This record gives sequence, structure tokens and C-alpha cells, in this order.
Amino acid sequence: DEELYSGVYIDFMGTDAAIFRAMGKQAAMRTDQYNSRWLNDPAFVHVQLIPDSLERNDDKLYFFFREKSTDSPHSPTVFSRIGRVCLNDDGGHCCLVNKWSTFLKARLICSVPGADGIETHFDELQDVFIQQTQDNKNPVIYAVFSASGSVFKGSAVCVYSMADIRMVFNGPFAHKEGPNYQWMPYTGKIPYPRPGTCPGGTFTPSMKSTKDYPDEVINFMRTHPVMYNPVYPIHRQPLLVRTNVNYKFTTIAVDQVDASDGRYEVLFLGTDQGTVQKVIVLPKDDLETEELMLEEVEVFKVPAPIKSMKISSKRQQLYVSSLSGVTHLALHRCDVYGEACADCCLARDPYCAWDGKTCSRYSASSKRRSRRQDVRHGNPIRQCRGYNSNGNIRTAMS
Repeated sequence: DEELYSGVYIDFMGTDAAIFRAMGKQAAMRTDQYNSRWLNDPAFVHVQLIPDSLERNDDKLYFFFREKSTDSPHSPTVFSRIGRVCLNDDGGHCCLVNKWSTFLKARLICSVPGADGIETHFDELQDVFIQQTQDNKNPVIYAVFSASGSVFKGSAVCVYSMADIRMVFNGPFAHKEGPNYQWMPYTGKIPYPRPGTCPGGTFTPSMKSTKDYPDEVINFMRTHPVMYNPVYPIHRQPLLVRTNVNYKFTTIAVDQVDASDGRYEVLFLGTDQGTVQKVIVLPKDDLETEELMLEEVEVFKVPAPIKSMKISSKRQQLYVSSLSGVTHLALHRCDVYGEACADCCLARDPYCAWDGKTCSRYSASSKRRSRRQDVRHGNPIRQCRGYNSNGNIRTAMS
């Protein structure tokens, strides 16, 4: 739409953080200034346009960030957040002029349930990857978190569904009677149209602008930008966890790879030590999973924290950046697994299969009878029967 949306600090002192819209045909817009209920010393991580329906007026922009807690010293010092605004937000008429009148936010939870019922939280959002699906309204959200307290250190990857996210934004608003009160779900009358609803959309076809919204809607938005319920990950637990290690995850990119026994999500995880881990997580029984680290690569000659990563499916490359520069890695290096059928099979790399002579890039269109791959089980006895250990001489009919 030619508009520029950004999450930035706009003063030299670094005290005025805002989510901005500028440069386009629509009016410039920002979050309410110096209102800690809206933003409290945030660190912006990612932004993504995600349609809500086939009606373009329902389109929303989602912001992922972490911010300082405004609550008591006993609560986490940092909250990870997902916020959203309507693309066609025009601000209020009398209140919130040139300020978002549809801004809402919710807490993102990434935690490990303990045996005693107490959850161990990874509170600091580091990076987000949006995995598109056939339905552009329902991408899958991958997020990397870290915990950096004095007692507990570690990283985790959590995965979220848009259905769960929308359910939270359609749920109760958080309400607080005063500074010393607990957050509670708001139980009073919700003004119409429901705060956070986009004008001219599915539920408000007759209202063409947020400036047409009643003052009570705008005033409610100003004082109730937070949802009461948090967003939990799929299965209410992380996809993978790292603790008691000397590094933390900083970035994530995900590639969908078709193998002979199904489609796999390959996770590329950058660390603050300058390495990239290539990982797959395989399903087992009763929500149990098996994590396989396929390889770990030192990206730069002088180690530096990985800042961002982008996958090029066309070039089959992973582009990696740090403060010192940009480089690229191949998504797959099948030749390093050797020429033996058993070694290629044991690698369990979805990108790679034994082709009768060596370990090479798997292609679903290939009809070669000798192609061997077993990502799920890595069983060379079953896959490589009839091939000797060097992999390129048939010793019996399979």
C-alpha cells in the first residue's frame, strides 16, 4: 500500500517508542505517546501483514516485540508480546487523533511445565519466522525465546497458530482498578463496535472510518489495550529447548522439505556464538518428539552473534548476517555424508538420499529404484539391504 510501518524510538534519549505509519496516502499514525500501558521500553522484533478474512478491510498488521513489565517486582521483568493494528485505522475523531484506535496486544507464552505444576518461562522474544501455508490467513508462527535470569539460562522455540492468536484477541480485555490491584478480565459492558474491530470490515460494513466510532470505543481502547488471556504455543509446550549450554538462540528460519516419507520442517537456528544449527523435530507417541541436530556450522571466521537469516529456495542457500558482514551457506551438503548407503541413511537429512552411487540431493520426481532414504527411522538395515558398505556395488537382489 506504499505506506511505511515501523517500530522505532524517535528521540535521542530513547524514551519515546512508537509503532508508526508514514509516507503513504493515509494519515500518519502512531501509538499513544508516553503511555506505558501501550508500550513500555519495547524491543521490536518482527512485523507481518496477516489477512483476517477475504474482506480486505479486515487486514491487520501484527507486531512482535518484548517490553518491560509494568507490574510488581515479583512478576517477570520482561514480557514477550504480539500486538496488532488495522491497516485502515484513521485514528479517533476527538480522542486519539492521529493515533492508532485499534491497537491491541497480548502476551506470548513460551514455557516448560514442571512436575510441581510451576512453569519455567522463556520470557525474552528474540526472533520470529512466519511459515506461510496454502491459506494466507493462517500462517504458522515460529518464535525463538531466551531466558537470561541469574538462576536459569536457556533458549526455546515455540510454535503458534493464528486460530489461538485470534481467539485471545477476541477474548476478554485486561482491566486494573488501580496501581496496587491485580489484573482481572474486564466484566463491564463492551462498547460497540468491539474495540480493535476494523472499519468497513465483516462486522462493521456501515462504518467507513475509525473516526466514525463512538467516543466510548476510542476511550476504551486508550485504557484497555491489553488482552487478559495470553497466547500459548501449540500443545502448550516448546518445540525444542536448550538449557545448560554456553549459547543462546538469536534467529530462526524454517524450510519445508519433501522427503520420501513425508514433508519435514527443517529449522535453521542462529546463535550468539556465531554458529547455525540445522535441526529437525520428529513426532513420536503421545506428543513426544525426537530432536535431531543434523549439523552445526561456524559461519564467520571471527565468531559474532547471528543477527538475521533468510532462505532462498531458488538458490537453495541460507543467507546469514552479523554485525561484521553477510555470508551464505548451502541448505544441504549431502556429499559430506559419504558414498555409503548406510551412512547416507543414518544421516536422516530430509534433503539427502542415496542415489545408487553417492549421497545426493533428494528429488521427489526422481524414479530411480535404487534411491534410499529414511528420515523418520534412519534404518540402514531395511533401506540398504543388498548394497555393500561402499554403497556403489550391488551384492544381492533387494
